[in-house]
Amino acid sequence: QVQLVESGGGLVQAGGSLRLSCAASGSIFNIATMGWYRQAPGNERELVAVITRGASTNYADSVKGRFTISGDNSKNTAYLQMNSLKPEDTAVYYCNAKIRGSYSLRYDDYWGQGTQVTVSS
Repeated sequence: QVQLVESGGGLVQAGGSLRLSCAASGSIFNIATMGWYRQAPGNERELVAVITRGASTNYADSVKGRFTISGDNSKNTAYLQMNSLKPEDTAVYYCNAKIRGSYSLRYDDYWGQGTQVTVSS
């Protein structure tokens, strides 16, 4: 059984910062990627940022230069540092990871429970 547990999020004024964390636990053989998606009311879920085990990163254009994703392979944890937050960043943020379980030969998608980020103007 693999779980993703998120922490962080909350309410912040425009221009402020927040840091999200996502820790993977359970019977894990390897993690290929960890990332963050977000979904605002009435919108589809969209990719925010992703990091590979080798520390390659990719960002949505809307967050480049403001958000930074990082990872700690020893802790199976990813972080999303969000600076210069804007009201349009308001959404539920979901952690995603592509994980090969200890008893599996394939990589599966796992999702966190979601954490609310609200940016007031």
